[in-house]
Amino acid sequence: MEYVAFGKTNVMVSRIGFGGAPAGLRNYLQEYNPDLPENNNHIIAAIDAALEAGINYFDTAPGYGSGKSEELMGYALKGSRNAVFLASKAKICPPDDLRRSLEQSLQRLQTDRLDFFQLHGTSYKDQDVQQVLHEGILEQMMQFKAEGLVRFIGFTSEDSNRAVYDFIQCGQFDIMQICYNILMQHPYDPNRPFGSILEAEKAGLGIAVMRAFTSGVFQRWMAMVHPENHFDYTEALIQFVLSNPHVDVALIGMRNAEEVRKNVAICDNLSGRVDIRQMFTYY
Repeated sequence: MEYVAFGKTNVMVSRIGFGGAPAGLRNYLQEYNPDLPENNNHIIAAIDAALEAGINYFDTAPGYGSGKSEELMGYALKGSRNAVFLASKAKICPPDDLRRSLEQSLQRLQTDRLDFFQLHGTSYKDQDVQQVLHEGILEQMMQFKAEGLVRFIGFTSEDSNRAVYDFIQCGQFDIMQICYNILMQHPYDPNRPFGSILEAEKAGLGIAVMRAFTSGVFQRWMAMVHPENHFDYTEALIQFVLSNPHVDVALIGMRNAEEVRKNVAICDNLSGRVDIRQMFTYY
């Protein structure tokens, strides 16, 4: 397994992380029932396989099945807690509610601390920035660090609007989790170069990316334009993200041990990496 320093945190994280959304969300990307015991067993086996392969970054959130993902991850990781970096999140809310959300996450995860605690956002508005930076949320997150409840703090975002740059430039966040893949490249333009990924790196933030598989959009597009094409694009999609030298961790959702082993093998195949800047050279 390949490891990199995660921004200014200086912790060494695996290039692929275990994404917890599929563990808790019903019918996420495919038909799936998180309440079936056999499916829970597959998730636990997947986490075991990830640990065995050297994956040490595990990402979850209360919103992934109303805590279901956190519960499964807490159960599966309780014997390996000190060997992994555990990340969870909370929605933007008043400071007291933020503390309550963190405490509930810690309980479900069967731990007394999180390594990474992030604001769980999609697209932030101006009022979100005001609430986070000036109405007590960031201050509360810093207090969590002081109390030892979390080691590092950050935010997640589906886009790279002005709010994302405000969060980067405030100088208090340690990590950024952003949507980036072969279709959704707004965080990084290799030609200028420009983007929130570059700005976050300059500010010393660890950079984790989500939706490497485009949440199925690329696959559905291929099926529409060429229904007879059954090519497996998994390797191409993962290698595209990992080929970006500014990306520390690609978070990948996995529901069984076979998927874990397949994705780890792709990550280990360094010959599959490409020169992103050269690939996007127009002339």
